[in-house]
Amino acid sequence: MSAAEARPVQSEAERRMAQVLEAQRKAHIKDGPPSAEKRIEWLDRAIGLVVGHKDAIADALREDFGHRSVHATLLTDVSGAIGPLKHAKAHLKTWMKREKRKVEPALLGLFGARAYVEYQPKGVVGVISPWNFPVNLTFTPLAGIFAAGNRVMIKPSEFTPRTSELMERMFKSAYDETEVAIFTGGPEVGGAFARLAFDHLLFTGATSIAYHVMRAAAENLVPTTLELGGKSPVIIGNSADMKLTANRVMMGKTLNAGQICLAPDYVLVPKDKAKDFVAAATGAISTMFPTLKDNPDYTSVINQRHYDRLTGYIDDARAKGAEIVELNPAKEDFRQQPFHKIPPTIVLNPTDDMKIMKDEIFGPLLPVKTYETVDEAIGYVNAHDRPLGLYYFGADAAEQDRVLTRTTSGGVSVNDVVMHVSMEDLPFGGVGPSGMGAYHGVDGFKTFSHAKAVFKQARMDVTAMMRPPYGEKIQKMVDGQIKR
Repeated sequence: MSAAEARPVQSEAERRMAQVLEAQRKAHIKDGPPSAEKRIEWLDRAIGLVVGHKDAIADALREDFGHRSVHATLLTDVSGAIGPLKHAKAHLKTWMKREKRKVEPALLGLFGARAYVEYQPKGVVGVISPWNFPVNLTFTPLAGIFAAGNRVMIKPSEFTPRTSELMERMFKSAYDETEVAIFTGGPEVGGAFARLAFDHLLFTGATSIAYHVMRAAAENLVPTTLELGGKSPVIIGNSADMKLTANRVMMGKTLNAGQICLAPDYVLVPKDKAKDFVAAATGAISTMFPTLKDNPDYTSVINQRHYDRLTGYIDDARAKGAEIVELNPAKEDFRQQPFHKIPPTIVLNPTDDMKIMKDEIFGPLLPVKTYETVDEAIGYVNAHDRPLGLYYFGADAAEQDRVLTRTTSGGVSVNDVVMHVSMEDLPFGGVGPSGMGAYHGVDGFKTFSHAKAVFKQARMDVTAMMRPPYGEKIQKMVDGQIKR
């Protein structure tokens, strides 16, 4: 008896989810693998939902965050979700084709044997999506899930309740429950969801929660893709254009108030260029945000708990000797505000005993460390957990190659931050503590497909010599193969 069979159903939510999973699986088996046209129809419905609800999405996220930039929402959660869906729609017929493979030994091929990979829908995929980009990170996975011909069950974050409730209404208006089902609720619902016997489970969120999700999925041996985070470093080379570098780094650090799994977490800069970077970063913030407190373009931290966590990092770093540089162009007082906004803040010369250097920051704070040689910077990165992203700035091709080949990260952007995630034809995923597996584009199609190996034997009975009774012919064959 499996662990899942031994476990008594604990709640109405768990019973309901189990029923929907069973209904989706039965529908998948009854209908068989959906045609390309059906998959495109599913994708079109998803695109229509996002386009048709763009204003409602922006309103819900603004309310959930206290304040969130409407234009940032349209850029990331709306447009950023539509792009992957359209990409899948344009390419899925090619992705679905059988993939021919080489027949060995070649003689079998000459007699008509064939080998190929058939990409088959896995069945029912579970998606646990986070609060920082709740629409994007719910709809973007649907590109690969639908392209691969699967049905899906979704558990959105309880930290963005208005957006989760909106998505629930959206999906119910466009899909039958045997195609797409969504379940809202807190940790109890999330835990029950992770224990379901999906054919694949995608979790996007914190590494600390991923341990629990993977442990729950293991009860049913559910294959799992984990999209996590970590401390993504920026390495600034001596040849970098400092103004351009600061503009791009600070854009990545202030988009969504730094609440991005790929946000630049800390900067490594040549010792003699640290002041230049701080000056350029100060200029970048002044240009983007002349004011912050009531600026509609500047997003709030999601809630009081995360606000307290981030301000605690600043207090801890200051107490342990770091220099704190608040980038607050209008010198506004943030002690009284209706939101949880925190000014972009640079933490100079942090040490590893500071909390800000131990945890993923997930906010608008940026530690800046100095180095003497690029090998010192590489060594620092390699002495810590492998990050989701790494960013190199510079025009030195040899140095760039050294940084990229001597470090391991989920992905890399050169002379920018975060942007590799927007390349639809690149896989997106982490490595080690920053994630497991990848999706996006054709890699997402393959993640959510079963690559079934198929071998079709030749009509001629070419394997007759392999059947007993054995004799001289089989001996010659194996002698020919057993050699260096």
